[in-house]
Amino acid sequence: MCLIAFSWQPQARQLQLLANRDEFYARPTAAADWWPDSPNIWAGRDQEAGGTWLGVNRSGRFAALTNVREAQMNVGKRSRGELVTNFLTSLLSPEAYLEQVLSQGKEYAGFNLLLGDLAMNQEQGELWYGGNRLGGEARRLNAGSYGLSNAQLNTPWPKLIRLKQGLAQLDDTGEASAFALLDDATQAAPDSLPDTGVSPELELLLSSAFIHSPTYGTRAQTYLCIKGQQLDIIERSRGAHAELLSTQCLQLILPSA
Repeated sequence: MCLIAFSWQPQARQLQLLANRDEFYARPTAAADWWPDSPNIWAGRDQEAGGTWLGVNRSGRFAALTNVREAQMNVGKRSRGELVTNFLTSLLSPEAYLEQVLSQGKEYAGFNLLLGDLAMNQEQGELWYGGNRLGGEARRLNAGSYGLSNAQLNTPWPKLIRLKQGLAQLDDTGEASAFALLDDATQAAPDSLPDTGVSPELELLLSSAFIHSPTYGTRAQTYLCIKGQQLDIIERSRGAHAELLSTQCLQLILPSA
């Protein structure tokens, strides 16, 4: 997962989130569904390492992941996708889980992790952020608008600014508009590109919300909305020619205490 924008209103128990996952086309991926070996998880699946980039479970847990872009992309001892999977199967609070994960942060390549627990037996629910790079200290998120790309929370990269602005204008029937925002292939002006240590050509390619190249691009797009006791999530799978492969939808009524 490489781009996430979300609005969080804990007093109203509302979460609205847009996300694109970018990956090499050659990496095998399964579309979102209930997992046969972990039937409490609904998520897409990385069939190479077995984890996922974004998922929910039946009790109101949610998790999403982005990597951190660095000039030298080190391969961690453990797959980052397990961070999402393990939270969705864990009974730990988001705070306790992040504390455990960040204590083992050196075992993973750079990541940002967003964790939510909106179980109905909680007064408002919780949403937490943490990462294993500078600035990624664990924190509980207050009401507001946030964004994650391949740097720390709310780093103002052009595509993240555009996506947050678009999210702020979505109404209650924003599904079509949500995916239009995620389909935005507008690249940033060269003088506004971040300097993450990769080539200027690659920075430019990666500067749009929707990415497409011969070998790498946007593979999954997600619109998630939680209001009170109802969770709705739609995920679209995209192919190597930017074509729409499939659409997966889920509606859950979160269990009461």
